[in-house]
Amino acid sequence: MNPDEDDIQRAWQTYLAALPPDHPHRARPLPAAWSFGDSPEMADELGGLVCAGIKTATCSLMWGYEMGVDPMPQVGDLSLILDGRGRVMALIETVELRQRAYEDVDAVFAAEEGEDDRSLQSWREGHWRYFTRECQTLGRTFTPQAPLLCERFRLVWRAGEV
Repeated sequence: MNPDEDDIQRAWQTYLAALPPDHPHRARPLPAAWSFGDSPEMADELGGLVCAGIKTATCSLMWGYEMGVDPMPQVGDLSLILDGRGRVMALIETVELRQRAYEDVDAVFAAEEGEDDRSLQSWREGHWRYFTRECQTLGRTFTPQAPLLCERFRLVWRAGEV
């Protein structure tokens, strides 16, 4: 999936135009734009959960950051969330980051991720499959001790809002 660069610029400018003149986001550069998951269908589904206010957390393998695949997120980062066609769905802000092993993720965090039935069991099953696929691309083997970066975020803006 390729990001729609024109849509990304347009969405960011629309968001900025709706802010008061003294809002601190006006001084920010264009945020990173990315989608959840590893397929267009997953991007649509998870982005929809963000827009509905159900998904307020996510996690990723620390190994990807260590290998330079993506830049390490920071508290306060803004991100434009893309759908499966590369178009902007929402803007989120990172509010918390914690490193944990996969086996140490708890039921509260699993529920905040908002996926499936929001239980720890379904979180473990779905994320085991997902991280196993991701590890294959990184040349690693996924284990219960694999380090994750657990991120909580807040929904700042939905595409289409003014």
